[in-house]
Parts: sequence; structure tokens; C-alpha cells
Amino acid sequence: MPRVGLTQDRIVREAANVADEVGLERLTLAAVAKRCGVSLPGLYKHIEGLDSVKRDIAVLAVREMTQVMATAVAGLSGRTALRTLAVAYRDYAAAYPGRYMASVRAPAPGDVEHTEVSDQAIGIIQAALQGYGLERADLIHAIRMLRIACHGISSLEAEGAFGLPESLDVTFDRLVNALDTEFRHS
Repeated sequence: MPRVGLTQDRIVREAANVADEVGLERLTLAAVAKRCGVSLPGLYKHIEGLDSVKRDIAVLAVREMTQVMATAVAGLSGRTALRTLAVAYRDYAAAYPGRYMASVRAPAPGDVEHTEVSDQAIGIIQAALQGYGLERADLIHAIRMLRIACHGISSLEAEGAFGLPESLDVTFDRLVNALDTEFRHS
């Protein structure tokens, strides 16, 4: 019989917390079970395995990031929306590194829920870029460029890969300015 108060949602949230603390690649179900106060076999009454938990963390993270980005860019357009979105993205990645790494996983073929939340996130990015008047292929390239830029700086920053003395925030601002220039001229 499942333990009272232990749900799949709670397990995923606790697993996300563990992933944020130790890294997604070091996430173990034993650590999640300990965090939930149950034995490992007790945990398996609610989940299929580590891969399914990581998938659920990805869905949780994409939902959270979508909400953070939507709130950040509400009512904004153009360069202001671009910068605000990029800052919200970077801040989320820094605050929740394990969840963030899960969020970049592509949905598995046929995973409707994961695909839907991913589409919603892309929709927020698309809306934030609306002020640039980009259409079709140019819009797709712009979304990709923004994601690449935000992921690149966020993941490298998380790994401590920026050892040179100049301010990373200045680099980030220049990156956003470069994207703004490109998007205005596309």
C-alpha cells in the first residue's frame, strides 16, 4: 500500500530539489527515497524508474520556466522583452541548475504532455520576439539563436567555465545587444 502523503508529484518535486543540489547527472533514486522518508522499494510504488523521474523533472522545469518567462515579459516588446526574457532564463538556470539541465531534454516521440509544455515555452519566446516582426524561417532561427545564447552562457556559467577577468554580466549584455541587432535586421 502506498505511503500516505507520498505522491508522484511530491517525489518529482523532491527529486528536482535533489537534482538542484547535486546535479541532474548525480541524481539517484536512493537519495530521493531518503529525502521522501521512504525505502527505495517504497518509492517504486509511485514511479517507474530514474528515467521517468528525470522526464517528470523536465516537464516540471519547462512549466516553471514558461511561467517565469511569461511573467517577466508580460506587456514588453522589442529589446526590452528580449533582454528581460534572457535575464529570466539565465536566472532560472542559476537558481535551479538540476531542473534547468532536465529542461533542455527534448520530449520523447509520442510524449504529448512534454511536447505541449515545450510548445508553450516556445510560444512565450515567440511572443517576446513578436516586436521584431520576424516571420516563418527568420522567427525559427531567432528562437534557436536566443535559446543557444541563453543555454550557452547558463551552462558554461554553471560549470565555472568563465575564468577570464572581465565581467560576465557585461558579456551577457553584449550578447543580448548582438541578438537585438541581428533580429532588427533579419
